[in-house]
Amino acid sequence: TATTQPITTPAFRSFISRLSSSIRHGFSQRRPWSELVDRTSMTRPESLTEAYSRIRKNLAYFRVNYLTFISLVLAFSLLSHPISLLVLLSLLAAWTFLYFFRPSNQPLVILGRTFSDRETLIGLSLLTVVVVFLTTVGSFLISALMLGFAIVCTHGAFRVQEDPFLDDQDPANSGFLSFPGSSASSAAAHVRPLDSNA
Repeated sequence: TATTQPITTPAFRSFISRLSSSIRHGFSQRRPWSELVDRTSMTRPESLTEAYSRIRKNLAYFRVNYLTFISLVLAFSLLSHPISLLVLLSLLAAWTFLYFFRPSNQPLVILGRTFSDRETLIGLSLLTVVVVFLTTVGSFLISALMLGFAIVCTHGAFRVQEDPFLDDQDPANSGFLSFPGSSASSAAAHVRPLDSNA
């Protein structure tokens, strides 16, 4: 069996603090839900070009609301399929305890064999690929995400957005669309420096 390794408490707390701060910052940019569902702003687009323009503007304007909605769709879908939820939680726990927050000076030992950081990373990556792409869990996740994205695009195509300054906004650099990568990468870099000897 694998040796039990304690989580590096300062690093874990730093990660949680950064994540919480990013989430609060993201929610601060959320638009009122009443504005999102305002029926007086809904009209049918006259062309595909107009529909695309509306979707692009609404994705920039309602990015936090849309991401929250897609997350809720994914959450309800997982709750309706507890096996997939259990598999994903197990995969997340494996990454958390075996790689991200395992002390770098304590190697992973399974069945008497010691695994380097690089071997652990490769093993977890392969496990993730198998779970996500070669099982029903992956197709279930993709279906839920596609459903949420289709609803978001439909709403974006039908909602008229009159703000002329939206063309200058970049939805990829703020709010919820930026915090997962920045928080996780900074935490991983702090907790698990690259082992050059692996």
